[in-house]
Amino acid sequence: MYIKRHMENVLNDPAHLRGVMAVTGSRQTGKSTLVHELFRDRSHTEISLDDMGLRELAKTDPKVFLAKYPTPLVIDEVQYAAELFPYLKIHVDQTHEKGAFYISGSQRFNMMKNLSESLAGRVGIFELMGLSMRELAGDGFCEPFIPTGAYLGKRTPSANTLDYRGIWSLIHRGGYPELHENPALDWQAYYNDYVNTYIERDVHQLENVGDEVKFYQFMRVVAAHSGNLLNVEGMARDVGIKRDECERWLSVLRASNLIFLLGPYHSNLIKRAVKTPKMYFMDTGLMAFLTRWLDEDQLETGAMAGAFFETFVVCEILKSFYNCGLDPRNYLYFYRDIDGYEVDVVIAANGKLHPIEIKKGAAVSKGDINAFRQLDKDTANVRGGGGIVCMADTLQPLTETDSIIPIRYV
Repeated sequence: MYIKRHMENVLNDPAHLRGVMAVTGSRQTGKSTLVHELFRDRSHTEISLDDMGLRELAKTDPKVFLAKYPTPLVIDEVQYAAELFPYLKIHVDQTHEKGAFYISGSQRFNMMKNLSESLAGRVGIFELMGLSMRELAGDGFCEPFIPTGAYLGKRTPSANTLDYRGIWSLIHRGGYPELHENPALDWQAYYNDYVNTYIERDVHQLENVGDEVKFYQFMRVVAAHSGNLLNVEGMARDVGIKRDECERWLSVLRASNLIFLLGPYHSNLIKRAVKTPKMYFMDTGLMAFLTRWLDEDQLETGAMAGAFFETFVVCEILKSFYNCGLDPRNYLYFYRDIDGYEVDVVIAANGKLHPIEIKKGAAVSKGDINAFRQLDKDTANVRGGGGIVCMADTLQPLTETDSIIPIRYV
């Protein structure tokens, strides 16, 4: 059963339409299914370059290939035939046709490299993550999470009603669509196959990894560091590899969209801010598999529960931006300074800073947001509404500008 994706709204929006529309993302997030469902009742031709015959034609004679399959055309696994990209550019330049090509692929790095080199200014790029809480609940609300009074007011009627246990079940299962479309699918077998396929296919396309077991150990160490400042030296030491190798392998995970680096917020007016990014795993189910939390009840009460909850909330915020066609790197930051003050997420939007603290419990207090005052030193940006995202049952005021925000409001 197909679970409706919010990104359909963006891909159908004329304001976002370009000559080439590219849907990217990590393996198994549902890119091909999304594009197929988008054009189920339309006249678009759909092809996949997983077909070796089509792939050969696209690579050896892209001009004939495009003549054989006229626009509007949907091409899946397009990264296998980079030779097509210059001809897509020629077609768009000559015809000025909007929505001529919808392309998707599972090897994001190669795809993005070719897009930037061949189709700059002619392509709309849309990042698809796993299923969000909103999508799983059938909630049609689709706005980026910015905790203003206006947002929270609009969000209240449609906020889903996942209970406490439901949240931890979702954190443990993760957001890959197949696990939710087929609830009987074995969780451990799914992620075991996912990791094996990822290392055997995607990793070798991006990096010459001689020791697959060592790379698997590296993935486990990275998952265990989710929610922490990026510490290349520490992770390299834990795995037993050199720093430069660790950096290359991190770039593979970034290119594959398995991790996200949340940039630090700093300005000339805030002198003591740390400038190292924080690293987050992009799916908590895969994170749980790699760190050996095989049971959701143990995960909820275990030593990493706080890291999992924070990672989950950050990923939900990321999804709320990506699903609206917005690049969260332009909006989302964190704050930490050398005095120990920290704000988990800082959302910079419309000239205002919206600080977010993330707590896995329901009992919170004003003392939990003392660090918010550090952002007042940046007079170039006004401090806007913020709050604590937590397991509280109801939305409540905490101060004049900040709220206690139930996780279902994200």
